Amino acid sequence: MKKLKMLLLHDGSETVPAETDFAKFEKTAQWSTEISVLRAAKERGHSVSPLGFDGEIYPLIEEVMTQKPDVIFNLSESCLGEYRYDKNVPALLELLNVPYTGTGPVGLMVCNNKAMTKKILVYHNILVPRFCVYHVGETVKFPVLFNAPFFVKPLQEEASTGICQRSFAANQEQCKERVEFVHKHLNKDALVEEYIEGRELYVGVIGQGKHLKVLPVWELKFDKMPDQEHKIATYRAKWNDSYRAKWGIRNECADPLPDGVEENIIDTCTKAYRVLNIDGYARFDLRLTPNNEVYIIEANANPELAKGEDFAASAEKAGISYEELVEMIVDQAIKRNRNSQ
Repeated sequence: MKKLKMLLLHDGSETVPAETDFAKFEKTAQWSTEISVLRAAKERGHSVSPLGFDGEIYPLIEEVMTQKPDVIFNLSESCLGEYRYDKNVPALLELLNVPYTGTGPVGLMVCNNKAMTKKILVYHNILVPRFCVYHVGETVKFPVLFNAPFFVKPLQEEASTGICQRSFAANQEQCKERVEFVHKHLNKDALVEEYIEGRELYVGVIGQGKHLKVLPVWELKFDKMPDQEHKIATYRAKWNDSYRAKWGIRNECADPLPDGVEENIIDTCTKAYRVLNIDGYARFDLRLTPNNEVYIIEANANPELAKGEDFAASAEKAGISYEELVEMIVDQAIKRNRNSQ
């Protein structure tokens, strides 16, 4: 690939730390992804300029019109402080007719609404937990169309925000309490699912159309979790290092899968990727039941991309270095823009 002029778009109005300070910030939640991508792109010979985006469109438009980047590496995860507005960023970039990485506005809109995602997957005969939605201010009524145990989470949030051990509801009363918590304390609509017992698996997919690459299956493992605690991907299980160390929580290559399961996972995830209109890269959160049924729990377009995190680690397991992964994502953005014209 030729050397490109790249704009690295990220959340917030702050500036990415200077390269001399990378070692200080590269492991922080705020800057790990930006620093990882910036380093990798520069190592491939690209010229990279970072720009923070907090929802003010005029600085972004001015930057694009004056600097004329060859491609925008889109690391924005929200807009105006809301995850559900993330689709507006690529929509603006399309209006500016500049190539950008990651999934387009339609795929982001669909994946950000968990109920919409599930409806589409159900229509295409892909297994998902049965579910219902309770909007803010709506009274929780029973019976629903499925039995306890339930799992309760915000309808439109990311990164396991709002998910804890209390998200598991063993009965109707606990379910009602958790829905009311989501309404009152998070001010979000609540998604109530049937709880699917099984192994927590993650699968990365990259590409578009017929040209998809499925990465090795990853697994969230709980080595020391007591029996009374449920093995679920809570916010602390994902992001709290001391909590993860205490309970022996690890993200790594999946333990051996039963015969035929990996093929089923690949077929399920590639089909879901296409029907959800994802055209960049994504991670699917799955549950593998004791009966070897594969359920899609969530579809995450534009997942965490920091070096060493699940998506990048899975790619490395497939023989794709981090620098090669970043280059693949950029190359895909250029080709998509070229094909749309």
